[in-house]
Amino acid sequence: MTAVDRDLKITPADASVAGVAPLSGSRTNMPDWFWQIWSVVAAFGTYFCMYAFRKPFTAATFEDAMVAGVTLKTALVISQTLGYMLSKFIGIKVIAEMPPHRRAGGILLLVMIAQFALVLFGLLPSPWNVGSLFLNGLSLGMVFGLVLGFLEGRRSTEALTAGLCTSFILADGMTKSVGAWLLIQKVPEPWMPSVAGLLFVVPLVIFVAMLAMIPPPNQRDIAERAARVTMSSNDRWQLYFRYMFGLTLLVILYLLISILRSIRSDFAPELWLDLLGKKAVPAIYSQSEYCVALGVLLANGSAVFVRDSRRAFFISLGICGAGLGLILVALLCRQAAMIDGFTLMVLIGLGLYLPYVAVHTKVFERFLAMTRERGNLGFLMYVADSIGYLGVVGVLLGKNLLNIEGSFLNFFLLVCWIATGLALCCLAGSWRYFSDRVREPKLVVAAEVTR
Repeated sequence: MTAVDRDLKITPADASVAGVAPLSGSRTNMPDWFWQIWSVVAAFGTYFCMYAFRKPFTAATFEDAMVAGVTLKTALVISQTLGYMLSKFIGIKVIAEMPPHRRAGGILLLVMIAQFALVLFGLLPSPWNVGSLFLNGLSLGMVFGLVLGFLEGRRSTEALTAGLCTSFILADGMTKSVGAWLLIQKVPEPWMPSVAGLLFVVPLVIFVAMLAMIPPPNQRDIAERAARVTMSSNDRWQLYFRYMFGLTLLVILYLLISILRSIRSDFAPELWLDLLGKKAVPAIYSQSEYCVALGVLLANGSAVFVRDSRRAFFISLGICGAGLGLILVALLCRQAAMIDGFTLMVLIGLGLYLPYVAVHTKVFERFLAMTRERGNLGFLMYVADSIGYLGVVGVLLGKNLLNIEGSFLNFFLLVCWIATGLALCCLAGSWRYFSDRVREPKLVVAAEVTR
């Protein structure tokens, strides 16, 4: 028996550890397509609602308020991002070791802590309320990994996670629109974030309950995508060090894209002000993200049709390259005055979200399937996310320490040029590494598993 053949054999131990559903008849007799739709709706809804506890405060400008020499808005963004970053580092252990039956309760507990932090934000005077957003970020940073655990290791994982990732593209703009609308309704800036969160408590509970009902992967899923199991500390670092060079380049690429995404997201009001010459209306945050979400969903979800995991892995790297190229095209068109501000924001958004979502939906998922390594997607994602948010904090602090002159838009465009160029270098290096390291496709025909 070859090594590949051994990988394809699903043992009772694998099934038990991975929480595998029986091949025929899972929790119910519902067909696969039903659970695929159910899973997308549940994951999309859960993470969309989570954003209502995280992002609405960025719709406020907190004009003329200063904290330690920086604007209150910048201090709030940095405080929340610091908490979010720390949560990602903690999540490397917590998400990798989390038993499946505790995920749903963990999501609800974390979001309720985040809402408590938003209430503190309204109660405490400035600048003391800055610390409450640190607690908010600390609690929300592990929600994505818990939701992702319900979707990974399935034949339809790319489509499911593409739907999940569409949620944070749309939610980013729409929850800002909710925040901006609440401000128009005369809700005070300090209380606007907690009021926005309250609007989404009931939908959140419903969607999390739906997540908890999703059956685990069945034997066909395990045969094609490898068993996804909890990981000890030794398991985690043995996996990473076996592919250290290639994975590190992917983490750096993700770091650079995360920096661009965070600046574009957290300082959207300032960017739109520079682009339009006036304060943006609430609807523009949502309108700009509709086009981005549609393009990203189609590009990243389509990989589910590629059965060969090695080929799908390199297709995902190609999608990353296409997104980075699109950013360069947008920057060049802006310099030549060929596009307006709205088109610039959409093109850069599409260009950065293509690789950002590809990492979430395909790159690490297909890496595990391609190599047949025993582990889980949450570990790899949280290694990348922790480093990504560390870079985001560095850029936010550096902008103020360096006292960059000119408009915020000029600063953003400069970061786009630098980050995109470096990301392309990392992408080329990782492509070469994995093409040399993993040469044999490990394709499994699911029908053969049932014989």
